[in-house]
Amino acid sequence: MKILILTAGFGEGHNSAARSVKLALEQVAPGAVDARMLDLFETCYGRVNEMAKKAYLGVINNAPVIWEKIYDLLDTTKILELNLPAMWQLRKALADLLAQEKPDAVVITYPVYNFLIEQIYQGAPPFAHITIITDSITVNSVWYRAASDVFMVPNEDTADVLRSVKVPDDKIRVLGFPVLPHFALNNGSRPGPGEVTPRVLYMINFGKREAPDLVRELLAIRGIELTITVGRDEELRARVDEVVRASGRDIEVFGWTPQLPDLLMRSHVLISKAGGATTQEAIAARTPMIISQVVPGQEEGNAQLIVKRNCGVVAETHADIVAAVGRAFADDAALWREWQANITQLSRPAAALDIAKFILATEK
Repeated sequence: MKILILTAGFGEGHNSAARSVKLALEQVAPGAVDARMLDLFETCYGRVNEMAKKAYLGVINNAPVIWEKIYDLLDTTKILELNLPAMWQLRKALADLLAQEKPDAVVITYPVYNFLIEQIYQGAPPFAHITIITDSITVNSVWYRAASDVFMVPNEDTADVLRSVKVPDDKIRVLGFPVLPHFALNNGSRPGPGEVTPRVLYMINFGKREAPDLVRELLAIRGIELTITVGRDEELRARVDEVVRASGRDIEVFGWTPQLPDLLMRSHVLISKAGGATTQEAIAARTPMIISQVVPGQEEGNAQLIVKRNCGVVAETHADIVAAVGRAFADDAALWREWQANITQLSRPAAALDIAKFILATEK
């Protein structure tokens, strides 16, 4: 079975979902499936695409009010459809790819491709057309304005949103967000606070200028084991290392690391922004969140999910974050135990494997 998985690098959630589905397909049907993950924006636009991705990250992290207006414009107007003619190069590349590969299924994790598929076929395409929505609750209408055979959503809260805008129920599948299969294969019993020192994972993925100050304040909390990830930012790593040395504490500081799923599964609390992939990986790991930033638009729904289901809190100042850590583990970790029980109810660590089985069973 030949399957194309189409993604784009505007937000890590799209690529994370695509990678996880590809790996799951290869695990579920080794040797029987040809799954390719492609970013045609990167292929077609090269350096311009890299500049656009950097601009996108710059806006959402440094000018969220501007991003909120852009997000609303995409949601409430037909500005995307009006600009499709400018994407002629992308449309041609997609049409050529589909004609050459003749896939049995096309899996979309970035919604612009759906509009182009509509233009190319002017009707039902000759393959199973599956869209994986990577947002929760605050679902921009670009996800469902163009046709798809199936819209996969991460949870019932998001399915209810699609139903409310008249997406037919038989087109909606609630199978979870596709995290790496590693979460399902290695999600064993985690000792709770009291059995081991409470473990706090701080993923620094925004506010890097102020992050070392928060590290200093977290290091002042006694009775927790702190782990920090800084990504690929070597300058930030040096500043964090300096704060750690000054504290006299012996803690782990990681740059980019493939161990992140294991770090999440062993930690009791995650401090991070409400990114799509990050939030869903925390849910898969059954790790409650202290959300340190919410980007307007797509991340609002992730934060709503965590707060609505009582799986953590939003705390956007250093003082609030430190206080939230203290509350989580006070009184024999009573609040943490409540959060952890609730997030376990949401957790679908095998979602990618379930999605892979669904795709393999789908025929046009």
